[in-house]
Amino acid sequence: MATKASMFVKMATILSLCLMLIVLAESRTTLIDGFQKAKPVVVCDQAIGVESGDDCTAISQSFKMSLESFLAINPNINCEAIFVGQWVCIDGSLTN
Repeated sequence: MATKASMFVKMATILSLCLMLIVLAESRTTLIDGFQKAKPVVVCDQAIGVESGDDCTAISQSFKMSLESFLAINPNINCEAIFVGQWVCIDGSLTN
């Protein structure tokens, strides 16, 4: 009887170790995915109100920045639906 109990304890220990490894591996994957999916935060240092006739290209050119840079610091802008009085960032940076 002692050998059966001893064998049961060994099997339970091995099973526990396997479960701990699985949990550890899963949590590691979640942490890595979380870091990889972290999105940069936009810090806007200066903003202007859109005026009549402005569009994304004209605004970016008037402040001597590429359209790509302008769009990066204005991630939620819809250049097809820009409107007078809308606030847009013209100087800023991306941070993590």
